[in-house]
Amino acid sequence: MFDTIELPIWFVVIAAVFAAIAALERALIPSVRWYFRRRMQRVVTRLNARLDRPIEPFKLARRHDMIQRLLYHPDVMQAVNAHAHREGIPENVAFQQAKKHAREIVPSFSATVYFTVASTIARFLSETLYRVRIGRFDAVLSGLDPKTTVVFVMNHRSNMDYVLVTYLAAQRSALSYAVGEWARIWPISLLIRAMGAFFIRRKSRGLLYRRVLARYVQMATQGGVTQAVFPEGGLSLDGRIAPPRLGILNYVISGWEPKGRDVTFVPVSINYDRVLEDYILLAAGKRGQRRFGANISVIARFIGKQFWLWLTGRYRRFGYAAVHFGTPVSLSDFHKRTGAISSAVLAREIMAQVEAGIPVLPVPLVSLILVNNAPLRALELNAAFVAVMQAVEPEYLQTTPEAWAEAAEAGVLNLMQRKLIVHESGYYIVTEKGKSVLPYYAASLSHISKKLIK
Repeated sequence: MFDTIELPIWFVVIAAVFAAIAALERALIPSVRWYFRRRMQRVVTRLNARLDRPIEPFKLARRHDMIQRLLYHPDVMQAVNAHAHREGIPENVAFQQAKKHAREIVPSFSATVYFTVASTIARFLSETLYRVRIGRFDAVLSGLDPKTTVVFVMNHRSNMDYVLVTYLAAQRSALSYAVGEWARIWPISLLIRAMGAFFIRRKSRGLLYRRVLARYVQMATQGGVTQAVFPEGGLSLDGRIAPPRLGILNYVISGWEPKGRDVTFVPVSINYDRVLEDYILLAAGKRGQRRFGANISVIARFIGKQFWLWLTGRYRRFGYAAVHFGTPVSLSDFHKRTGAISSAVLAREIMAQVEAGIPVLPVPLVSLILVNNAPLRALELNAAFVAVMQAVEPEYLQTTPEAWAEAAEAGVLNLMQRKLIVHESGYYIVTEKGKSVLPYYAASLSHISKKLIK
């Protein structure tokens, strides 16, 4: 029993490593977790003191706990059993598939990352790239019931939409976005999860996946998480607002109970003087498929060019980026008004507000005028520009009447710098390159009657 036993050094080293790991896990790691948990709680307490809509406990729950709560919900368990029966596989295999979906969907929110890293980057990018204009922001959001779950419903013009709205809402609440497969690339996925966004596979047709996703959306909604959704399901390829897809809205509505927490949909309309991905989107629209040709080299060249312009003192912002907030639609009020809830009817009502509220900006308006009337003299273009601005409701305009002439000039200059129009023989003429690009920007104002264009 007391005989000496010889062991290889490699075996002793491995055993020591595992023993150290076990000791850390039992003694040190729980203390470290407790320490950082306490720090996070203090950060959240300070944030909630200044936020109009405090961060809900659901958003702060441990990711593991949320996944377990999601997986063992009766609706998901029923879907697992149905999937196993339908596919002829064991229930434990179907459960593992549901677990994989849940782990992919559920975020890992970090208040520190969101309100320091993400909000700082969002503010820097928004103010560096554009002159940001906001319509009815305080008037709309300050009047919302503090206990209601807010869902921002937006048109999707650019990937800058995420950045812009995060920047605007950072002083009021933390948003949770539904993001597509593009955001699952490491290490972007880590930042996206930490910001509270959840991944969705837009092309997935699996019933089990949709049931898991639906249940998560309903849990987040019932938990009061402020969300932002794009019912179009993807970026606009032609500049127009696409018919809404009812997936996420259906999930929100189907989980709502009249006696439970109310849900308020806030229409949000976004427009830009320049969409960063316009050429990529137009090329995808021409091919007729949503496969975007951008890669890391294209993005790197674009960033490098802008950085060089900044170094040489020639950098200019891309014009205006404007956001208009429409009249909120309460789900309980809608239910009382209609006697029932149809997601299609509700979506049409909200998206009609989104389309009507698209901000009128210089580049889209100059594009609309030239698409319908080019070539035009400068005086004719300015007269048409002013005529449209006078006919549009003031809340959708981003400039005062005194600045209309300057806005028209800025729109023309923007298009000339991009070689989309030229000034020849006293006329503004659309170039060959501009013939494909100007209609894209003009289409964002398709809700404005063409009768206004002389």
